Amino acid sequence: MRQEVSTAAVVVSLLAISASGCATRGWVNEQMSKSNAENAQRSSAVEERTGQRIDKVEARVSEESQRVGGRLNSMESSLGETGEVAKGARGRADEAFTKAEEADARTSRLWANRRTRNVVESVQVQFGFNRSDLDDRAQTALLTLAKDLRENPKLTVDLEGFTDLSGAREYNIQLSQRRVEAVRRYLVEQGVPMPRINAIGLGPSYNKGTNESPAQKRRVTVRLMVDGE
Repeated sequence: MRQEVSTAAVVVSLLAISASGCATRGWVNEQMSKSNAENAQRSSAVEERTGQRIDKVEARVSEESQRVGGRLNSMESSLGETGEVAKGARGRADEAFTKAEEADARTSRLWANRRTRNVVESVQVQFGFNRSDLDDRAQTALLTLAKDLRENPKLTVDLEGFTDLSGAREYNIQLSQRRVEAVRRYLVEQGVPMPRINAIGLGPSYNKGTNESPAQKRRVTVRLMVDGE
């Protein structure tokens, strides 16, 4: 804008001089040429400064692009490593799941074999009211079972303890466990290995459809068992 004003001023001055008859046409042309040269020089300087600024901006853009590219490469590398870790974790999980399935299958087979056991003989060991000690009649019955267990390693024994319906359930469960423990302890004393004795106290006897007296409910059911073929 300043260049245009300056040029206009020169032109006006020249016209004024020309009109006054103080300058020749050649002199006017010379002044116009000088003015045009100065304007061209100024324009060239402006273009040069503008070009330098553009070069600086392009350099910054290029530098920032390189930084972004480096970050993207780093992220891609990190994602790749994460993927490998995830694959490894998945492999270990699959392996653990396979082992768990194998263990579950083995447990199922053992449980199925356990249920194929057959009862060889069953004996009811009776107890007095609120008692868990063995009387002479109970010990005599258990002596025969202990002898069979010692002579036949394939035999095992299941003990199930019960009480009558009187009293609190929690107390009766504890009483049934004490009765079972009394029978198991006696069999062990007679030489029966403890791992071959399975014992559980079940508390009050609720056998429906039977006419059990309270005395009959106060018992330990002893079953000699043998694995099925």
